[in-house]
Amino acid sequence: MQKRIRLRSVLTALAAAALIGPSAFALPAAAQPKEVKVAVIAPLSGPWARQGQLMQIGAEMAIDEINEKGGIKALGGAKLKLLLFDAGDSAEKAKNAAQRMLAQEPDLVGATGAWLSSFTLAVTEITERAGVPVLTLSYSDAITERGFKYVFQTSPTGGTQAKAALPTILQLAEKATGKKPKTVGIIMDNTAAPVSFVKPMREGGLKALGLDLVVDEVFTPPLADATGLVQKVRRVKPELMLLLPTSVPDDKLILEKFNEFKLGQGKIPLIANGAHIGSPELLKNVGAELLEGLMFIVANWGVKGQESIIERFKKRTGEPWITQDSMTAYGDMWIFKEALERAGAADAKKVAEEIRKLDLKEGPAALAYPGGVKFEANGRRAGAHLVIAQWQKGQAVTVYPAELALAPPIWPKP
Repeated sequence: MQKRIRLRSVLTALAAAALIGPSAFALPAAAQPKEVKVAVIAPLSGPWARQGQLMQIGAEMAIDEINEKGGIKALGGAKLKLLLFDAGDSAEKAKNAAQRMLAQEPDLVGATGAWLSSFTLAVTEITERAGVPVLTLSYSDAITERGFKYVFQTSPTGGTQAKAALPTILQLAEKATGKKPKTVGIIMDNTAAPVSFVKPMREGGLKALGLDLVVDEVFTPPLADATGLVQKVRRVKPELMLLLPTSVPDDKLILEKFNEFKLGQGKIPLIANGAHIGSPELLKNVGAELLEGLMFIVANWGVKGQESIIERFKKRTGEPWITQDSMTAYGDMWIFKEALERAGAADAKKVAEEIRKLDLKEGPAALAYPGGVKFEANGRRAGAHLVIAQWQKGQAVTVYPAELALAPPIWPKP
């Protein structure tokens, strides 16, 4: 008899809940989390520390804005809390940082990082097993070729950038000089992003564009002396030079050696890849004269339409402009905010599921990523396109695509 009474009570409660709706099962306000943890895992020490710092300040700006506007409303106004983890100066240290991050913060809902592609590959091996979503600006094609479900690549891959960038650069050269370059040189380090960038070039891309690769130099960072690398350039004198290191100290050594050998922009046009080459830190270390005219290919930079973000960032940080590192970290925090609102729970796997469903055309996240935020099945952002920026009069400004450019491009004329 008692069992029948209890069963009737349960059935009555379920029927009442069905009439009331799903909100009957919602957590009371007291049970909602007071804060939701997200992380930046990036180099905060070593040769790439400046880039990690730029990511940090971009993420902090977004976190403050989100919290000032009421936090995560679906979680009762829970505030976002930013955690920092130093990936250091090697893939092994980055992997250890990821293990430490997950061990110390089991309730982490997501992270952005790890800046250098080699580090991102190592970090995401760890986060994938834990089911923690990672948003990354890293370029290597391999990052989203492993079948992972919890990695979201916001940048166009290195291979995509290489295929799109060279034809554009050659058009700029022909427009300025009346002829296309016929010979090209490469100086690169052996980290994952440059390797992805040059792979399609070496596998027929240069030949298809009528370019003969006459200098092909690879080094392991950090670079101690750039003399040997640049000597061959001086002997052969290619009409176009691709500089593909990944750290400001190596950029500095190579650019100074080019200047010493009188091979700067007035002699050989220089094209770089990656946000580090547009860092204000490089301007302080090298000077505007050595940088003038140097173009660099990035996945994101300050563009038309982002003026409000740029001005708030400059006022808050004292930085002269916003770089890809800060802009993407800023946008990533807003992506997590949108996913948390949709998930209605501070649960990493549920947040990842909502990130996969996103199709943002407006709002802060979409503003940080021109073209909007939507991810393909492999985790790559749909419609992600490259940006070309250039050093002009001590400023690193967007010059391509034309509809987003803040200045017209200038092709250095020998």
